[in-house]
Amino acid sequence: QVRFVESGGGLVQPGGSLRLICVASEFNISLYAMSWYHQAPGKEREWTAIIHADGDRIIYRDAVKGRFTISRDNAKNTVYLQMNSLKPEDTGAYKCNKFPPFSNSDFWGQGTQVTVSS
Repeated sequence: QVRFVESGGGLVQPGGSLRLICVASEFNISLYAMSWYHQAPGKEREWTAIIHADGDRIIYRDAVKGRFTISRDNAKNTVYLQMNSLKPEDTGAYKCNKFPPFSNSDFWGQGTQVTVSS
């Protein structure tokens, strides 16, 4: 079964940085656009950054432009999210999936928690 394992989250002060890592298994990411999704407390999950299969086309949500960088290593079946200049509003659970995500909700991973607070 498709599985995503996210890591790299933690507690950081505003202005800090984190690097999130997502490793996929039973799924070849090289064929698909991949995305990091963010679910803030009490809000719906939404995409934050999308990287197309070729890695050349990247889209960021306006709130993270200039601060976050998504990248991928297809040989390692891994997607990354470099998060800089973190803000309290970046707090929440971060998960990865293809874009658009699999319709099977069982394919979502546990995610990694990011908390930005002083």
